[in-house]
Amino acid sequence: MIEAFRKLYGSTDGLRVFRAPGRVNVIGEHTDYNFGFVLPVALDLATFVATAPADDGKLRLHSEQRGQTREFDVARLAELAPSHEWTDYPIGVARQVAALGFPIQPANILIRSTVPEGSGLSSSAALEVSCALAFLNGREVAPIELAKLCQRAEHEFLGMPCGIMDQYISVFGREHSAVEIDCRSLDHQLVKLPDGVTFLAVNTMVKHALAGSAYKERVAECAAAVTALRQKFPSATSLRDIDSLDQFETVAHLLPPVVARRARHVIGEDERVARFIAASASGDLDGMGKLMVASHRSLQYDYEVSCVELDFLVDHALMTDGVYGSRMTGGGFGGCTVTMLRPAAVAAFSDRIAHAYERRFQVTPRIYRCNPSAGAGPCTSFETIPAVG
Repeated sequence: MIEAFRKLYGSTDGLRVFRAPGRVNVIGEHTDYNFGFVLPVALDLATFVATAPADDGKLRLHSEQRGQTREFDVARLAELAPSHEWTDYPIGVARQVAALGFPIQPANILIRSTVPEGSGLSSSAALEVSCALAFLNGREVAPIELAKLCQRAEHEFLGMPCGIMDQYISVFGREHSAVEIDCRSLDHQLVKLPDGVTFLAVNTMVKHALAGSAYKERVAECAAAVTALRQKFPSATSLRDIDSLDQFETVAHLLPPVVARRARHVIGEDERVARFIAASASGDLDGMGKLMVASHRSLQYDYEVSCVELDFLVDHALMTDGVYGSRMTGGGFGGCTVTMLRPAAVAAFSDRIAHAYERRFQVTPRIYRCNPSAGAGPCTSFETIPAVG
């Protein structure tokens, strides 16, 4: 990557490289913006940002994936409006870094990522966090503040009302562990997954156009559910405050049917996260798998964020020997499934699912091992950074 930077910009004086991982969410979908619980792992798929000082007042951003360079006047970053291009992520982050009192310095930047875009593996958060580290360039910010400033960039510059899970796990990821995040308190605990299982992400290679608008609709529907439920629970500020599905069913009639289904998913999903962690601690692999499937069916029927490609992958995974469970992961309407299976079944599963998907959709899915990885930070001079593609 240093050599690629030299070819692009000439000098590598003062060069530093920063890394931030993507993530796969094992269970706990669409609960983060409802201040509930999630259980992601950081991946060894990551975004790398190389940065070196410039002396002309410019911020240059080059994306290897797109073969594009964009140039901005550092002094005018605060005046920029969203362009609806990939640069909105780093520019939104730069504005938040500056708002914390860390002026953005002129720089030449090279961006390389192994996180597939549109996959539901959080390429956007990996880009945000790695760019934030590059803009800070050694100036210290508390890890939780790093995650929060990247979330604010999405809220305030890109207009996406996302929860904090993706940015949080990109910062706080840990090798060999999943991370349970309490999205209200912003505390977390490490969760060791059982030995003898492997998690694979299978990429549908599609992202349906309604994903962004539907996400915003779900956020609004959950807020509407909370407003209605305050008739019975005046202190409720989110669906997290409904104690259980049993309690919810006693008041579900207060909600319009669609809003009730959305709330039912979120409340049930928080319960499934807790049960999954308990099953993991006791080595109950079958129980973990069943909870993953229950999560997918809830996302498919109650939250309605799945699609035919995701459902196909889940249904065919469950027909394969050695598979414990499978579900969609990420926002939905495309992206990836995550499947829990025995290590010995990986080769046969990968071959079978790829061929079945190709026959049905005439597209070859990409398959990734979900190896829990460390969170974001600077790269050392002796690391080999994967080439794109």
